[in-house]
Amino acid sequence: MIHPASELENGWFSVETLDETTYSIGEYGHWMKIHSYLFIGNEKAALVDSGLGVGNIRTIVEALTDLPVHVITTHAHWDHTGGHHLFDSFSAHVLERDWIEQSEKRYKKNISDWLLKEPLTKELPPCFDKKRLPPFQAIVEHLHEDGDVFDLGGRRLEIIHTPGHSMGHISVFDEGKGLVVTADLLYQGVLLAGLQSSDPDDYHQSLLRLRALPKLKKLLPGHGRLDIDNNLLDEAIAGFEDLKQKDLLKIGSGVHRYGRLKISLGKKKN
Repeated sequence: MIHPASELENGWFSVETLDETTYSIGEYGHWMKIHSYLFIGNEKAALVDSGLGVGNIRTIVEALTDLPVHVITTHAHWDHTGGHHLFDSFSAHVLERDWIEQSEKRYKKNISDWLLKEPLTKELPPCFDKKRLPPFQAIVEHLHEDGDVFDLGGRRLEIIHTPGHSMGHISVFDEGKGLVVTADLLYQGVLLAGLQSSDPDDYHQSLLRLRALPKLKKLLPGHGRLDIDNNLLDEAIAGFEDLKQKDLLKIGSGVHRYGRLKISLGKKKN
């Protein structure tokens, strides 16, 4: 269900109500179709990722809750941390720390080329400032590790270390409602397992770990369609297992299609 908060920020964000205390904040106007997620407890709220930084995502969050908000970072890539600077506190996995604290050095490509790449299907909001482009860089004061729990008051979010796309990538599990934010580990599209920060074997193991979660009802992806079903997880695992059997589960083996997914392991080496 589309929430009225979608009308804010010039309509850049698409706010969808997952239940009365859980929201998806999508940026469908951009070709990357980013999702951030707001989880509201009785005492606090958690925003999982903060999107591209194009619009003011804090305006959206404040329309949905007046509780204190902490930002949980699934991984340090620029398209998930663009709005971090708008909030008072954020956390990241210890293995993502260097990427956030030294992001301007690590990103060699001009991010504006990616951020402003066509097609854009929505007009950029008036607050967008080209002079303040990602990447977000700051000292990480709050670090989390596998198994850490954020208690929002009557609602607990568990940090699950799911490396593969990046070394410190995490998924966020709300066991009480059976929701898991998979971020860039799983979505309907091209799964990136061949980046500088990637490890294909870890990626495979992380997918298996998600499948073993108890009471899992819904996957919340970091990109693309929001209405993915749990069978997509099985499709991804089958793809990785096929690549492993064929000795192709390694960086540099190219792009491989499996049903609704593609698995990218980087360009083939000559």
